[in-house]
Amino acid sequence: MESLEPLEDLTMATRGETEVDLLIEGAELVNTLSGEVQRADVAIHRGRTIGFDCSCARKSLNLSGSVLSPDFIDAHVPLESAMVTVTEYARDVVPEWITTSGGGSSRDCRCSGMKGVRYILESSKDVPLNVYVMLSSCVPATHLETSRAELDVKALQELIDHERILGLAEVMNYPGVIYRNPAVLEKISMARPKNIDGRPTRHSDRGLQAYIAARIRSDHECSSLEDAKEKLRLGMSIIIREGRAAENLQDLLSLVTPLSSRQFMFVSEDRHHSDIMDEGHINFMIGVAIQSGMDPTLALQIASFNAARYFCLKDLGAIAPGFRADITVLDDLENLSVKKVFKDGRLVAEDGHILVPLPSPIISKGSAMRVRDLSLEKSEIPSAHELDFIRVTVAIPDQIVTKSLLLPAKISEGKAIADISRDILVMAVIERHRTTGNVGLGFVQGFGLKGGTLATSVDHDPHNIAVVGISSKGYALRRPGSYLHGRRAG
Repeated sequence: MESLEPLEDLTMATRGETEVDLLIEGAELVNTLSGEVQRADVAIHRGRTIGFDCSCARKSLNLSGSVLSPDFIDAHVPLESAMVTVTEYARDVVPEWITTSGGGSSRDCRCSGMKGVRYILESSKDVPLNVYVMLSSCVPATHLETSRAELDVKALQELIDHERILGLAEVMNYPGVIYRNPAVLEKISMARPKNIDGRPTRHSDRGLQAYIAARIRSDHECSSLEDAKEKLRLGMSIIIREGRAAENLQDLLSLVTPLSSRQFMFVSEDRHHSDIMDEGHINFMIGVAIQSGMDPTLALQIASFNAARYFCLKDLGAIAPGFRADITVLDDLENLSVKKVFKDGRLVAEDGHILVPLPSPIISKGSAMRVRDLSLEKSEIPSAHELDFIRVTVAIPDQIVTKSLLLPAKISEGKAIADISRDILVMAVIERHRTTGNVGLGFVQGFGLKGGTLATSVDHDPHNIAVVGISSKGYALRRPGSYLHGRRAG
């Protein structure tokens, strides 16, 4: 139970019976509750907005000509996808209007289990950023993949009641829901009454309805207008994403109207550190939306209040009595240039620079790579005869979905090989969690490589090592557990 003393103090300050901590005077205020821009002096006390009238303040700040907006809430962002620590992430996004990251599932847990979730919670305690986490629902994502951890309902129950755990993240096991897999349904039941985020694939109308009927309420994977429209009609919140691999903002903006806008949020999932530095964060999405004709007040409402309401963060997303004083000061609503950022009534950033000390990053120790030496024979694809057809996975630009084609194979010395003339490359997925030595092989199209190889361990969802190259002879594993060595194919 909350102590009465802070409530008494807030009430007294609101009524003018005691000094408030800060009074911001002279600015226009974007009211995300009423959908209007109003002239208001904002009184802040004990880290909260307490009202718009004040007779006595310890400190006053005149911001005439400026605009006040609630700070943004990123509705689904795995922080580790930015490729930096939480401390460095905060250093970049807080001056850009972000003080709350909500709903992102910790992908780190696919490599380190619940230890990864605890790492995110611990390393974000003392940064000027509200970091909330959704527990990963599918580790591993399917029975066909290998991850280091396996999170069952017992493991998830350890943290489901944590104050910064908002619920269950992206239930991607669509068949497990609609065909009533007991383990999947048990996780959904365990997470109630907290939020349950979705990631449904295209399916029959009844299949999608059954999925949503399980109280799965959002989707951040809509890649087309028709896909989003169908889910919107069935009651899902549509989280519009503009990341590195999936750029859906322009495709979905036309679906947002004043009547439907309450069902939309913005998200920067998989937006890399370089993207944030070069273009911005949620503020980049807001700018694109406004340039596309969206009313600025509506865009700011989507970026703040809608996400707060969806995640039941009842004191975020607006500048109003009792709400936390997470406030951004803008030059105007045209160029959205950020002048100052307040977190809980405290000035934490100004003119693009963080003003408060940040904690030293917590560095996770221990090797995350457990790879056995592999022979080149494991990366060769045998062919039965000259007329073989191969299944080729085709990458779609700016999307995370793919398509599949059956194409004639190019054969050499009894092996199916890459064909640069058709942009068909060899792909290997190498297990890196359990030292099994397992390698999955296939063909891909859409990379455009003319020589050499590409390799990454950021490989959603199991984060094994993915290698794409011209020839199986162009890559090999050396020194188990240390690094992937690539050389030009010849």
